[in-house]
Amino acid sequence: MRFYTLYIIALLTSLVASAQERTVENRPYCDLRPMHFGVIVGTHFQDLEFENVGPFTYTDADGNQQDALVTCDQNTWDSGFHVGVLGEMRMNDYFAFRVAPIMYFANRHIVFTNYKNLDVKGEYTQARQDMKSVYVSCSLDLIYAAKRFNNHRPYIMTGLAPALNLSTKSNDYLQLKKSDLFFEVGMGCDFYLPFFKLRPELKFMYSLGNCLNTEHLKKLKDKNMTPYTGSVSSARSSIIALTFHFE
Repeated sequence: MRFYTLYIIALLTSLVASAQERTVENRPYCDLRPMHFGVIVGTHFQDLEFENVGPFTYTDADGNQQDALVTCDQNTWDSGFHVGVLGEMRMNDYFAFRVAPIMYFANRHIVFTNYKNLDVKGEYTQARQDMKSVYVSCSLDLIYAAKRFNNHRPYIMTGLAPALNLSTKSNDYLQLKKSDLFFEVGMGCDFYLPFFKLRPELKFMYSLGNCLNTEHLKKLKDKNMTPYTGSVSSARSSIIALTFHFE
């Protein structure tokens, strides 16, 4: 997360430095084109916010009623990377509409703490799940950019990003839905270089609905997984992404 803080400081510093005397502009007419195309690479952090159900009763493999109290948490923001392409349509001097298909790759680490079982040291037992995360997303963003000054142009953006989850597994404790919808908001700055335009962008993405597959509990083949799968009622996904656009 410190890397993202440094990015914001560097961006603000460049904007202050750019508000000086005029210099020769690189690629002075590139923003006048009705369409822009480019490629996307970047890094990001993913998190899942769980709603735990607290104490509950379930039926074990022998048909007996059992009490359970398990908490679930992703105890750290897990890093990943993403790649994609973009197409941007110029609306006027300040607004643009962008379509950006992107693939996000990461690996989430989920920790379950069972308060009904103790290990040999007298501590609560834990179970873990490594949740592979592969999203295919298509960002639909509205961009508002300031007037270009020299070779810099800051902007803000917001939009929606429908996504498909390609990494669901039937034998995991938890399973996410195959589709999700993210709200995203962010900021960035265009840097006009002699041969191309570079656009670093920092954005925040938040799932608008419950992304947890609650039907997964009914399809478990191993009843020993029930205390862990049944411990969560909903989940929302969050992503912080630092992206570099090359146009």
